[in-house]
Amino acid sequence: MTQVVLVGLVCFLCPGMYNALNGMGGGGQVDRTTGNNANTALYSTFIVFGIAGGSIVNLCGVRWTIAISGLTYALYSGSYIYLNHTGSGSFTIAAGALLGIGAGIMWAAQGMIMVSYPREEEKGRYIAVFWIIFNLGGMLGGVLPFAINFHSDSNSLSDGVYIAFVILECLGAALGLALAPPSKVVRDDGTSVVMVKYTNAAKEAVEIVKLFLNPTMLALLPMCFTSNFFYSYQFGPVNASIFNIRTRGFNNIFYWGAQMAGAYALSFLLDNQNMTRRRRGLFAFGIVAVFFNVIWGGTLKQQLRYTHGPLPSGETTDYPGGLLDFMETKRASGPIILYMLYGLGDALYQNLAYWIIGSLTNDSQRLSRYSGFYKGIQSLGATVAWQLDAKNVSYLNQFIGNWVLLVISLFPMFYVVYNLTDHSEDPPLAVFEDVDKQSVASASYSVEKTV
Repeated sequence: MTQVVLVGLVCFLCPGMYNALNGMGGGGQVDRTTGNNANTALYSTFIVFGIAGGSIVNLCGVRWTIAISGLTYALYSGSYIYLNHTGSGSFTIAAGALLGIGAGIMWAAQGMIMVSYPREEEKGRYIAVFWIIFNLGGMLGGVLPFAINFHSDSNSLSDGVYIAFVILECLGAALGLALAPPSKVVRDDGTSVVMVKYTNAAKEAVEIVKLFLNPTMLALLPMCFTSNFFYSYQFGPVNASIFNIRTRGFNNIFYWGAQMAGAYALSFLLDNQNMTRRRRGLFAFGIVAVFFNVIWGGTLKQQLRYTHGPLPSGETTDYPGGLLDFMETKRASGPIILYMLYGLGDALYQNLAYWIIGSLTNDSQRLSRYSGFYKGIQSLGATVAWQLDAKNVSYLNQFIGNWVLLVISLFPMFYVVYNLTDHSEDPPLAVFEDVDKQSVASASYSVEKTV
């Protein structure tokens, strides 16, 4: 559990702060074009390094890959200071591309730790613990822009907010060095996480190709593609389009806070040993399917009321009555609650996704690749979604796309859950192929991965 808490704290300070910044819509800028293009660049590289990230972590180890990856988050946040002073988005877009590389590798490592370190009956709880700590970063990160911009009439964040994010993300990168190699991790029951053997680049390349020939992974592809697709719509056409700057930060406090509550609640169901694994999965699947369709139904009613948010030309949103402020309780309470429920739905969907992946095997190297596949295809979906907003696709069409993709993803997800067995395909101790001494000398301890 210590290692899961540590990686949770790293993600609290790095991806958590990124989520807080991204949740402001356009990186906290009134013109979302640069932020959208930076996110497109980010997720474009994330696709490649998410899929390859597990193999990179298997070859290079956990600590340094996470620490170096954490610095790319700080670079991205700092790039907005440059944007504030020059108006040029080129540096921010380049920083986004670098962040995609770092994030892909970091999330591969995180995923391996989160789903391979616990025993089978503890995976739901470990996922929830990580998710709570990680999203506490987004929640507290929402406090920064809310507090600093409380009396501001600007629709963009100040330098002070970005500087605070940079400092926190550098601390997160340094904390990654405190992680132990998987070979030294022992579970509470005395079993080892991994038997110390090695892998090599050729083997990892073959294993990456095999992911795309794996029927289960292909069945989960729609789930992976959809799992972050909704962020661009929720952060841009909703949060950045109908709320003022301080209320955007206020909303993020509750958006990420709801994620913590959702992860915690779902863990009790996913680890309930009084039910078979299949039954637990089917109950969780039913909750996710019903919940998401309900909140998208509420969103449809809201979306039909407006077509755009504040524009660079100075024109404000066409939402009835103008931008919402959290102090206008009668007018703002409904949209704020709906936005909070988005966060709850995200936690339910992604925690179930990780639990499904963790139920497929106990092999830490294989789970690192599975997690990388999940994050890579997830990033492919996010790349498409952010470009839809960057190309000014109508808000209504973006919303319809989100709902349709959700429904499509549910069918193959159900198939995989229905076919789960009570025990994963291999024993908790992952046994890897030996390689020659020269490869052993040049390779780091094999470890695992997960953004």
